[in-house]
Amino acid sequence: MIKYQAASTREHIEAILKLQQANLPKNISTQEAKAQGFVTVEHDIELLTAMNATYGHQIALQSGQLAGYALVMLRDFSKNVPVLLPFFDRLEHLKWEGITMSRLAYFVIGQLCVSKSFRGMGVSKGLYQHLGARMKNDFQLMVTEVSTRNKPSVIAHEKAGFQLIHQYHEKNGERWNVVGKNLKIN
Repeated sequence: MIKYQAASTREHIEAILKLQQANLPKNISTQEAKAQGFVTVEHDIELLTAMNATYGHQIALQSGQLAGYALVMLRDFSKNVPVLLPFFDRLEHLKWEGITMSRLAYFVIGQLCVSKSFRGMGVSKGLYQHLGARMKNDFQLMVTEVSTRNKPSVIAHEKAGFQLIHQYHEKNGERWNVVGKNLKIN
């Protein structure tokens, strides 16, 4: 049985980093990235530990093995991940249900990843359900961005109830969906 909880130990953070490394594009084939998905941003233990301090990353464990994770990234950490600065800047000007995002209490899913042996078992949906339940008292919305070429991630976010907020193209041609999920609705 899979257990969902906030990351609370250095071992949890180390397991997240190990799973992240195993799913970066530089560590998997193009075919695997297309079929199974991938993660984009590479973190270090210091940053993940600091990000974890306030709310804790959501993790899924089975018999002590990390099945998956969802990173909690508050606005305060936007400057710590330079590649995400444009995303955070963009968020402040977007609207959710007619309200400018800068006026809403939201947090960013800095990344979600499910271990290969647990894919297709609803782990990503479970991570989001448990994280949403834990965070809904302090936040209205959880937000993330997904590369449209990462089809497994696009599908997982749709299944978890995320709605499209905005779509944009980078200069290199990469297309991104900014998606959000209202935490005040079941």
